[in-house]
Amino acid sequence: KPRPYGENMVPEITVTDLAVKLKSEDKFILLDVRELNELEYAKLTDARLEVTPMSQLAQTGTDALSESAKLQSAEIYVICHHGTRSAQVTGWLAQQGWTNIKSVRGGIDAYARQIDQSVGFY
Repeated sequence: KPRPYGENMVPEITVTDLAVKLKSEDKFILLDVRELNELEYAKLTDARLEVTPMSQLAQTGTDALSESAKLQSAEIYVICHHGTRSAQVTGWLAQQGWTNIKSVRGGIDAYARQIDQSVGFY
């Protein structure tokens, strides 16, 4: 079940569904909102991965996003460490008009535990 975010529910994707997506040729953006130092401990490797720390989003808003992520219809999966920041960012972007955005439930920690331990833990 999605977690409540204000009056809205944050749409989510499970790490199992994300793993299937990552094996596909689908066009989407995996938006990692963790801070840069966190990437040293755990990281997914995929051409569709974009790193935009939540602190940058807090400072500059949607200007921090890449050109492709600024497209409000872009398919975006937001990931962080445990799923809290990604839910906040997903809810915030949905309020700004993004229509195809989901938070990765449990974050990269759940992905490492359930899908691929080589991603790393911290």
